[in-house]
Amino acid sequence: MDKQQQYIRVFRHLDKNGDGKISPSELQICIGDDLSLEEAEMAAAMMDSDGDGLLSLEDLVNVVEGANEEEKVNDLKMAFKMYEETEGSGCITPKSLRRMLRKLGESRSFDDCKLMIAKFDVNGDGVLSFEEFREMMS
Repeated sequence: MDKQQQYIRVFRHLDKNGDGKISPSELQICIGDDLSLEEAEMAAAMMDSDGDGLLSLEDLVNVVEGANEEEKVNDLKMAFKMYEETEGSGCITPKSLRRMLRKLGESRSFDDCKLMIAKFDVNGDGVLSFEEFREMMS
């Protein structure tokens, strides 16, 4: 079953009355008693792309995919911190890259690390910023 089919299956499960839209009350039912109808209406309004106060399949996919993207960015930030020169410095240097690669059991020379960084160093400053690291990992 591909991802789109999984989304359709989940959507149909949430769409209790089968009208092709998830209403705030249907959203409230699937999330549970912790969510008031007013909160469900606010959540539906935030996720709704066409302004009708109801969620379409496309809205559901956008929410899930958006959450997945946020998770990916958070994971990349954690990985970046492992390679960072010093915590909060905001860059990966050849020295810090070499140090981390050694910890991972891969021995590289300082010059090798400079070349690795140069491949993705967009602004030519000799280090990788988070955005350059993110581009490298994509």
